[in-house]
Amino acid sequence: MAAVVQKYGGSSVAGVEKLKRVAAKVAERRRAGDAVCVVVSAMGDTTDDLLKLAKQVSPDPPRRELDMLLTAGERISMALLSIALQELGVEAISFTGSQAGIITTDAHATARILEVRPVRVREELERGKVVIVAGFQGVSERKEITTLGRGGSDTTAVALAAALAADCEIYSDVAGVFTADPRVVPGARRQDELSYEEMQALARAGAKVLNAQAVEFARTTGIAIRARSTFGGAEETVVRAGRGHERIAGVAVEKEVALVDVPAGAEARVLAMLSAAHAPATRLEGAPGRLVLAVALENVHGFEPLAAALRREVAGARIAADGVGAVTVVGTGVAATPRVREALVGALASLGAAPLAIESGPLEVTVYAETRLLADTAREVHRRLIG
Repeated sequence: MAAVVQKYGGSSVAGVEKLKRVAAKVAERRRAGDAVCVVVSAMGDTTDDLLKLAKQVSPDPPRRELDMLLTAGERISMALLSIALQELGVEAISFTGSQAGIITTDAHATARILEVRPVRVREELERGKVVIVAGFQGVSERKEITTLGRGGSDTTAVALAAALAADCEIYSDVAGVFTADPRVVPGARRQDELSYEEMQALARAGAKVLNAQAVEFARTTGIAIRARSTFGGAEETVVRAGRGHERIAGVAVEKEVALVDVPAGAEARVLAMLSAAHAPATRLEGAPGRLVLAVALENVHGFEPLAAALRREVAGARIAADGVGAVTVVGTGVAATPRVREALVGALASLGAAPLAIESGPLEVTVYAETRLLADTAREVHRRLIG
């Protein structure tokens, strides 16, 4: 029989009624004759709630214990979905990431999948059961429970699809990948198809439909990803290998960013401190004699103590970590002409502001600005470049 891995995000299972609708959808697919493996995220805002709970106990919780805590969210989803399917008369079984054979590195909160050993998953699929796997988590070779970072359930799904030679379908509350977040830019249009490289750049820039690590895993294994709406129609965006033609793929917004501006002579020290805190940094254009770095904060737990240490140990350090974000235009050839940069800077100027920093890459141009300006900037940039 054909095999499929379906992933349902937190918004798709945010509450018992939605979870029951997902169960009915999965049951229909199983009754159609397909072998179905389902990867689930935590219900709704469960992960955020658990993180807030930890921060009430400690401002800087140990990363290992955070992983132990946060993986509880997906366990709840997987067990409830299995119960719901069995209530519909469909045989089902739930597995944690470790039970499903998701083997990862040791890096807590930002682990990467090394390999998948889906022995139990394959056995249960062959018995005709729907297998539900907790996304976002795995186990290291030292038997430590790990998490894959925000959006890591996508990576779990792609990795399982590759290991099972199955199709991969990612379900969320939007019908694919749009040229911007349709909740922010009403005129955003759905893309029928994106290359791996375009999707990775959008994901790194803050587009939440797919996770950048998942897309990289798909690229290296040749898995096509179909992004669809959980309760919508047949519309989708297919992410696969392809030669990108010159175009604007989309505009993305990232709300949680820190800018670290230090004397160039402190580069080695600063990069070592950021690396030790598992805070990946991107080098930006800066003034002569200065090093400017952007740090995405989504998977960085406890940046405040790190910022305090940087200010204390690096003379002349300037750090902006509150109310800073980024708007990025992604597409093939966007950095080759000044048109995209001018549109970004012009959009901010129309709001009476200037970029805090600018970054250009092969597929993207990014401006950093105050968070309060991001939505208006994204809408204006989309109007200027896409319509």
